[in-house]
Amino acid sequence: MNKKVLILEDEENIRKFVVINLKRAGYETVEFDHGEPVVEYIKDHDDVAIAILDVMLPDIMGFEVCRRIRGLGSRMGIIMLTAMGQEADRVNGFMTGADDYVVKPFSVAELVARVDALYRRLGGDTLQVPAADPEVLTSGDFSLNLRSRELSKKGKKIEITQVEFLIIKTFLKNVGKAMSREELMKLVWGENYQGDPKIVDVNMRRLRVKIEDDAAQPRHIMTIWGYGYKWEG
Repeated sequence: MNKKVLILEDEENIRKFVVINLKRAGYETVEFDHGEPVVEYIKDHDDVAIAILDVMLPDIMGFEVCRRIRGLGSRMGIIMLTAMGQEADRVNGFMTGADDYVVKPFSVAELVARVDALYRRLGGDTLQVPAADPEVLTSGDFSLNLRSRELSKKGKKIEITQVEFLIIKTFLKNVGKAMSREELMKLVWGENYQGDPKIVDVNMRRLRVKIEDDAAQPRHIMTIWGYGYKWEG
């Protein structure tokens, strides 16, 4: 995976400061100050590993940019960067396909650490499957190819983000096991993740829409009230 990060931020001073620090950390960067050109860029470039998207922009909202990127089938990592810290805004960002959320004012060191952590979760420099792992995990109608990172249901491909891939992988390796939110955060987002715990619940809601026949009456991603979730095959 290329170490290329796209930064969408209309405040030049913030954008330049982020770019300098990401380059110091070994990342290649590409910069934008408007949202529409980002969508066009992504259509023609599949080498972006992570996008950092500001929410308040001169043309369209960063949430809409995120939604359009996911609509293109891109599984890049996405971090929302915004001054809005209310719970509804965080949930909105996660539901449009974001993987993480950083609120302004922020520490650039923290942002770079979040980029590093997300980059590792998405596979780092390789998508190779360890020899000890099977190449395909299956459960009922579902099949998850660990090499191509593709999920299919009854042979039909389902578009998922890289973080959603990690969630499904964790579930299919633990079919029928009740897993706490804390355990899921540790396994999917990493032991040192300091983000909003609601990211677990929002991702489950998002995944249910994609994989369940009826998201309101799930048969696979089951809620264990007051505890967490489990996968039913």
